[in-house]
Amino acid sequence: MVRFGLVQAALGAIVVLTTSTMNRVMVVELALPAMLPGALVALHFAVQVTRPRMGHGSDVGGRRTPWIIGGMAVLALGGVLAALSIGWLATDPAWGTALAVLAFLMIGLGVGAAGTSLLVLMASRVASGRRAAAATVTWVMMIVGFIVTTAIVGSLLDPFSPARLLSITASVAAIALAVSTLAVWGLEGRPAKPMARAQAPAKVPFRAALAQVWGEPAARGFAVFVFLSMLAYSAQDLILEPFAGAVFGLTPGETTKLSSLQHGGVLAGMILVAIVGSLSRGKGPGSLRAWTVGGCVASALTLASLGLGGLMAPAWPLKACVFALGIANGAFAVAAIGSMMERVGAGSQGRDGVRMGLWGAAQAIAFGLGGFLGTAAADLARAVFADPGTAYAAVFLAEGVLFLAAAQMALRLDFDRAAPVEPVRTELVGISRA
Repeated sequence: MVRFGLVQAALGAIVVLTTSTMNRVMVVELALPAMLPGALVALHFAVQVTRPRMGHGSDVGGRRTPWIIGGMAVLALGGVLAALSIGWLATDPAWGTALAVLAFLMIGLGVGAAGTSLLVLMASRVASGRRAAAATVTWVMMIVGFIVTTAIVGSLLDPFSPARLLSITASVAAIALAVSTLAVWGLEGRPAKPMARAQAPAKVPFRAALAQVWGEPAARGFAVFVFLSMLAYSAQDLILEPFAGAVFGLTPGETTKLSSLQHGGVLAGMILVAIVGSLSRGKGPGSLRAWTVGGCVASALTLASLGLGGLMAPAWPLKACVFALGIANGAFAVAAIGSMMERVGAGSQGRDGVRMGLWGAAQAIAFGLGGFLGTAAADLARAVFADPGTAYAAVFLAEGVLFLAAAQMALRLDFDRAAPVEPVRTELVGISRA
């Protein structure tokens, strides 16, 4: 579990710099429209629609490790190119934008390849009764990686310069690639199911395999839930640091540390869910449903408090609100991850990679739309309202409404257990209807 967690921490260390720190630099230091980093991050999520195809490739090949290491290499190079594009954006916006587009495409492909195969490998190597616990441990380590990375980078980044950002990012990328390679090396061992390669389903073409998974009612319904809930979860991600800089006057280093504080809250929320869930044995207040619904409602309330803070800045406990938002987000996230880990094997044999890829693609599309719509809403609100605090308050309140809608949907889903899957046909007509 620790080795799985090291890979997730390494992956997150690169991603957090591109989606958090570089986002703020583009908006505040370079005075670019918030929609530019929003579109770039949306692009890195959009390219992750290839996750099911990557999962199918690891299903057919019977090995997850090459996809994990290869994906991390592509991700590391993309992170370095993204940092390099910051300097170009300041001197040559056209070429800087072109390089940024290439960089974020590589980041998306790297995350998709490494993340999908890592989740499937973890599900196959951990006993069924321990998958939720394994997911919690792994994601806690990833959040710790977020905290350590943002805290250290925040301390080293001031006084800011594009050259300093590039050197720091290159160092983080090199360390992340080395750590993830050492962590996963030899971890897969022999296939958990030696007969999997010889089974006919593994040789089915990708489109037929995807149609088969989409034809599973449980997998399809869970994909829709993941999309809607993660859309609400991601809408505030790209505007928090610009909000703190524009409304509360924080420096790049200070807003990066604020991001670290938020991730600390996420870590606390995940640990809280793990403790209560273990004590209650996953029933009552410790059930996945309870924590998902409660996390969505709590996220809505904390977003409302941030909106109020925008109207009352600087006399508002910004750090406390951000930490509380992290706790709520962490509680929701670990419940969704636990459900995903439990369900990945509930369906047609030999399709774990496609199934996880489908859910990962739904999450990525939701994150891409959420980030872009959040930044677009921020730009629109700032055009309508003269006061930045009022503009951001309107956006935060709208995002809170999305969380309440996600909570309402969660009440209708039975995702505390994986329902049996009926046999389905693999003809392409099923996917064409979808």
